[in-house]
This record gives sequence, C-alpha cells and structure tokens, in this order.
Amino acid sequence: MIIAVDGPTASGKGTIARALAEHYGLPHLDTGLLYRAVGRQALISDFDPDSPVEALCACGFHDKLLEDPELRSEETGGLASRVSIHPGVRQALFERQRAFALQDGGAVLDGRDIGTVIVPEEADAKLFVTASAAARASRRFREMQENGVDTTLEEITEQIEARDKRDQEREDSPLKPAPDAYVLDTTLMKKEEAFANAIRAVERALKGEN
Repeated sequence: MIIAVDGPTASGKGTIARALAEHYGLPHLDTGLLYRAVGRQALISDFDPDSPVEALCACGFHDKLLEDPELRSEETGGLASRVSIHPGVRQALFERQRAFALQDGGAVLDGRDIGTVIVPEEADAKLFVTASAAARASRRFREMQENGVDTTLEEITEQIEARDKRDQEREDSPLKPAPDAYVLDTTLMKKEEAFANAIRAVERALKGEN
C-alpha cells in the first residue's frame, strides 16, 4: 500500500504521515528532508541556491547529512524552497523518491508533489493536508520557541507566506492537491482529530469511496 501525503509547510502533514506509517506498519519518507539537505549542502558549499547549476551540484550530498538537526531550521527550510524550484534538482531526487515508494510492501511519503508527480498512478490513497497561513505560522513559532530559537511570529509568517508563493507558483511540480486527493484542513483540529480524519480518508480510498 502506498500513501501520499502532500501539503504546505507546518500544515501537520509530517505528523500525520508518521502516524499513518506507524498505524499501517509501513516505512516513511519525509521527502522534504531531501530538499532541505540540498539546501543545506548549498549553504555549506557556498553554492547559490538560486542558481540551477549550483543547486544541482548540491544534490550530491552525503546520506549522513539527513541526520543534521539543522535541516529542521527555518533557514534551511527557506533554502529548500529555493532549490526546489529548479527542474534539475527535482529530477535528480525523483528516482530516489520513486524507489522508496515502490519498494515491496509499500510506503508512506510526505512532501509537496507525491500524489501529483512521484506516484500519481500508484498511490492507493492521497491526502492533501493544509491549514491557514496564520495557524501554520503560530505552530511553527511555538516550535521554534520550544527549541530556543530567537525569532518572531511576524518573521515566521513572512517566511511561510514566501515559501507558499514559491511552492505554488513554480513552473515544475507546483504545490497543489491531486484531483483525487482528500483535502484535510487542520486549521481548527488537534493532532488526534486530524489523525482520525486521515485514517478515515485512507480507509475510504482503499474501498474506492474517495
């Protein structure tokens, strides 16, 4: 079984994807980490993330970089959004994601284009998890505070809105729900409620009811 979970940053898609993977006993891949690793590698190597050529060079990151806690920072998230607009970068990471999704037994993948580009035909269930920009900014701000990061809600809001604009307006694989995806708005939901709704959506999809 393959479950695709897409959506914008801080929507709750990662939490939901991990919970679904545990519930169904499937391996999970946060594909955003791959793009964050490219962005982080660009920074480490002093590459220009806005250059298609230099961003592509950053795709040669070592697997150990995926364990770097800096990948979760807002700075790296912004870099990931910038490198992800380049078709060459997306193509370089495409096969890696496909191979994970199509492994024996299936998998759960979350990202921006899993249901639309990575496994548009193969996914058994597709979710598009979203929330208002204000709700997402508030969640990320609390997370940053808990981690001792010095920032403001205004800064986080600006970063999220800028990332949304880049993700939605890029020519290659823009962020949007797949036609057959279940759209789950978590703006007013607690984690338990969001997960319960996600389970119901997956079960309906498996029965061909979506």
